[in-house]
Amino acid sequence: MSSGRVSRHARTRMIAAVATVCALSAAPLAPQAVAADTPPYPPYSETYRPQFHFTPQKNWMNDPNGLVYYKGEYHLFYQYNPNGNSWGDMSWGHAVSKDLVHWKELPLALSHDDEEMVFSGSAVVDWNNTTGFGTKKNPPMVAIYTSAYKNGGKQAQSLAYSTDRGRTWTKYQGNPVLDIGSREFRDPKVQWYAPTKSWLMTVSLSTEHKVQFYSSKNLKDWDLLSEFGPAGATGGVWECPDLFPLAVDGDENNIKWVLVVNINPGGIAGGSAAQYFIGDFDGKKFAADDKGTYTPPTGTVVQDFEGTDFGTWTTTGTAFGDGPAAGALAGQGTVEGFDGKGLANSFHSGDGTTGILTSPEFTVDSPYLNFKVGGGRHPHEAGTVMEQGPPPAGTVLADFEGGSYGDWTKTGDAFGSAPATGTLPNQQEVSGWLGDGLVNTYLNGDSTTGTLTSPEFTIDRNHINFLIGGGHHPTSAANPTALELLVDGQVVRSATGKDAEALNWASWDVSDLTGKKAQIRIVDDNTGGWGHINVDHIMLSDTKAQPVSQETSVNLIVDGQVVRSATGSNSETLDWASFDLRPYAGKKARIQVVDMNTAGWGHILADQFTEAEKPAKSVVQRADWADYGKDYYAAVSWENAPGGKRYMIGWMNNWDYSGAIPTSPWRGAQSAPREMALRTINGRIRLTSKPVSSLESLRQRRPATADGVTVKSTTKPLIGPAARGKALDIEATFSLKDAERFGLKVRTGAGGEETVIGYDTTTQELYVDRTRSGAVDFNSSFPGVQRAPLQSKDGKVRLRILVDWSSVEVFGGSGEAVITDQIFPDPDSQGVQVFAENGSVRLDHARVWHLDSYRD
Repeated sequence: MSSGRVSRHARTRMIAAVATVCALSAAPLAPQAVAADTPPYPPYSETYRPQFHFTPQKNWMNDPNGLVYYKGEYHLFYQYNPNGNSWGDMSWGHAVSKDLVHWKELPLALSHDDEEMVFSGSAVVDWNNTTGFGTKKNPPMVAIYTSAYKNGGKQAQSLAYSTDRGRTWTKYQGNPVLDIGSREFRDPKVQWYAPTKSWLMTVSLSTEHKVQFYSSKNLKDWDLLSEFGPAGATGGVWECPDLFPLAVDGDENNIKWVLVVNINPGGIAGGSAAQYFIGDFDGKKFAADDKGTYTPPTGTVVQDFEGTDFGTWTTTGTAFGDGPAAGALAGQGTVEGFDGKGLANSFHSGDGTTGILTSPEFTVDSPYLNFKVGGGRHPHEAGTVMEQGPPPAGTVLADFEGGSYGDWTKTGDAFGSAPATGTLPNQQEVSGWLGDGLVNTYLNGDSTTGTLTSPEFTIDRNHINFLIGGGHHPTSAANPTALELLVDGQVVRSATGKDAEALNWASWDVSDLTGKKAQIRIVDDNTGGWGHINVDHIMLSDTKAQPVSQETSVNLIVDGQVVRSATGSNSETLDWASFDLRPYAGKKARIQVVDMNTAGWGHILADQFTEAEKPAKSVVQRADWADYGKDYYAAVSWENAPGGKRYMIGWMNNWDYSGAIPTSPWRGAQSAPREMALRTINGRIRLTSKPVSSLESLRQRRPATADGVTVKSTTKPLIGPAARGKALDIEATFSLKDAERFGLKVRTGAGGEETVIGYDTTTQELYVDRTRSGAVDFNSSFPGVQRAPLQSKDGKVRLRILVDWSSVEVFGGSGEAVITDQIFPDPDSQGVQVFAENGSVRLDHARVWHLDSYRD
């Protein structure tokens, strides 16, 4: 990851508004999200503190950096904020281990300063002292990192060196050593390439979806060799690349190269993820293996938009025009990926129009509905309405009418002398406020800051409703743009915009605060992109306000409810998507193509609706992924590991919600280190992973066991009390019978808490369902089900499951299907259960070990 996800939000309609430098865009802090782990807890025993995954004692951590083995120690550097528990002041933290399991946290290695933040990168041992930083007898350890310059935002590659085993560091006076004048050039991975006796750098041109390769004899002077990309998944920025060779099936005479490219957003499970390519590297150029062309399943086409009008499909609004489009519309970029002559395109008159295109009602009689979708990434959100009605009844605390802020207290210069009356100079169009005035801190652009604080009031209703828009910088971030509720001077609720000028309803449930004295504070402490906030009509009410839809989506409607939904990826290229219709067989349904968004990428493209027996797969689904979970990002590998092993680790988090997870005084964990291999599975070479064997040193001596258990359409405890726990290592082998789904449930407890780890025989997928895993409401993208393709072998499914206090890592088969997910269950939820749905399964063997803390 680029050592600091710096979200760059384009202010033009046709540019995607995200760029998380290998990790910057922090997700909005949900209104209810309050850190659960506060004193008095002894260090490392807080509610959600991982016991065998590395975490710093305190403060924010993200990408792993500088992974190198030297003099008996594995070094783990990492993106670190030495000054707080949110992203900011990016520096390199440092920890060492002799076995990749027991970690010792060391003092800060590389610090930010007045000129730069220290973004992601790598480290090498300069054995031949090519840099002159040490001697051949005492070779220097050299860090190659991205300098993120505070003045202008340029990113360039720089050096630092240590001659005392990484304990102290000196930044090179000749920095930067590689500067191409870019703001999106980051995350160098450097290694020694023996055939040319030179250093090889793999580095990311993030927004171009390219990786570049450079060569150097001394780590200081670099020559461009080649570049790779775009390829595979390109829905977000490319970050934290890694390149390494591996033997296929252990055959040292058959070496392939693996190029790992982390992507955010646009991962297989949404948000952040680690994709990979397998191919060949000749010392200059990486060539990915040809995977052939994709042919979707055949079926019955129900709408291909080839007519002059929409036929029996009906429209509301003006966004879709009078009939199908023949491609791009006026003012639109090139539209690609549709079939035939026509498609549904809601860019009529630009992004400012809205509308809905609806199919006739039909009876569901096919397993899948496949279709092509493109356009904006604005997902359907449950609880939204299509039209804004009047506000709920209640007491208005502030409507910002009348030309003044009244008795609110103002600091700084962002709020001006009075409320705004709409859009400010050089601002995109602001919409969605009520009346004549609103708070809008875009005064003189994003450069201004300040606060606006209400008088004290008494909370006497169940909800506080408000309209909010503007920047997406939560209270947990270093420089927030947020609306805050203060009780006794402490922030107890917070909300932020979504990097859009349109205001929309949001609501806090304050029923637990009835009778308390409180204040509202509006904060703009951000001077970067989207560094402003829009607020209006703050009110107390017993009714929760319903936000208006801002989606660009294709929806399946059954019984009046949206039961399936897909959105674009901020691209004018259409790609395949699929709805699983099997749960709705025999029911009446409709398809709706919805454009309710008037901001950037506020349009939707759709084509080729086809009923089929099998699902179509998107480019993202056809890409190769090192992990199919939500929480494995910035994955990179160690250099110089003993025995030629290739060990990899990832940041166990996701930029969709990383700033809102309920942990304190630390935020962020690393995955369990994994041993990587290339294996031929079902005729195709795959990158596989398994937990490092040294993790078994944490196992307590005797496992709880179960053998030969048949489970039929039920859920029951696995083994009994001996299997209960918060930190477990589980091995299980199932023999298929006729159950549709089966597996294990971990961290089960009162109130229905559970994390489901299952196998779906109908889709041949491993899955993790964390919708009931405890605290899941701090961000709308957190709850859900993650899936990984996995074929049974010899009629059996083998699982290895690592359960920690706030995570699960599931390794299926030979390690080709891996799902890593954070969970935040109640500490008392410690049960382990076995289940089968709609039939029987045989649990051949299960072993459950309790794991000790790596700090013991």
